[in-house]
Amino acid sequence: MSEQLDLFDVTIIGGGPAGMYTAFYSGMRDLKTKLIDANERLGGRLLIYPEKMIWDVGGLTPTLGAKLIEQLVQQAKTFDPTIVLGQQIVSLDRREDGTFLLTSATGERHWTRTVVLAIGYGILELAKLEIEGADRFEVTNLHYTVQGLEEFRGKRVLISGGGDSAVDWANALEPIAASLTVVHRRDQFGGHERNVKKMKSSAAAVLTPYAIESLHSANGRDIHQAAIAHIESGERKLLDVDAVIVNHGLRYNFGPVRDWGLDMGDWNVHVSGKMETNIPGVFAAGDFVKHDSKVHLIAGTFNDAVLALNSAKLYIDPEAPKVAYVSSHNAKFKERNRQLGVGVDDDGH
Repeated sequence: MSEQLDLFDVTIIGGGPAGMYTAFYSGMRDLKTKLIDANERLGGRLLIYPEKMIWDVGGLTPTLGAKLIEQLVQQAKTFDPTIVLGQQIVSLDRREDGTFLLTSATGERHWTRTVVLAIGYGILELAKLEIEGADRFEVTNLHYTVQGLEEFRGKRVLISGGGDSAVDWANALEPIAASLTVVHRRDQFGGHERNVKKMKSSAAAVLTPYAIESLHSANGRDIHQAAIAHIESGERKLLDVDAVIVNHGLRYNFGPVRDWGLDMGDWNVHVSGKMETNIPGVFAAGDFVKHDSKVHLIAGTFNDAVLALNSAKLYIDPEAPKVAYVSSHNAKFKERNRQLGVGVDDDGH
């Protein structure tokens, strides 16, 4: 009996933009919804870049990652889904009645009619600086993300990396840092061309091809100097620093998901145009999916979420409408509009 009470229509695995928007849209479609994430906070990959400016979400002016997370969380909770944090789902099993049993690494069990996988690239791990003893500085002035720009105001900052985030951080910090040096082990940067050009034309010192060779501390607690070496000639430079920021990319780990019988490539699950995986009742959205029309933007993630959830709805009820009514005509928003004081005439209708 308890299993029947705990049976959800849709269980979403993953709490990034794809998972959160799926939870919102699931509420629009009047489905009993649960969202599970391995992290202790919703946000997914955006949690790594709270100070990064997001430009490409329709209808939003440039928005900080932290603010976008806040707004997505608020939207995801519109229809009061059950949200479970800090649980990594390690097994997916179809039961005799066609429903699914999901089990977490710590033994918790979840029952559901359908599953939407919005797990991105799995468990994300920041690539660490491979220098002996570097980890002891992680509690002081060795950083793998930029949580707040003001922390670096008036400081001598060294950034190691050549991707979008490293370039973005360099452009954001150059006006407020006392000095800024960027080192990258290749001459070419992987960031957007316009941003790379801006970085190279600023007052920042951009050194390529260089890599951090060693870190030095006068007090055993903080880095006060960093030795960098030219990749080809071996020439060394010693830089005085107050903070070191390392952005060497992310390592992705799908863990047990690869054992669930999904048709997967190296980094994605193959889905139909309706976000159907090869397992009936299991759908996917966001960075985890690969299909012919995939758009690798947050806007594309939202579209994936809608398609996946509509497929889940029709899997549960083949006679249901194929899509939800738009919000201006959706009955689920009438009371919400009333609470906001909009869309109400003089008679209170």
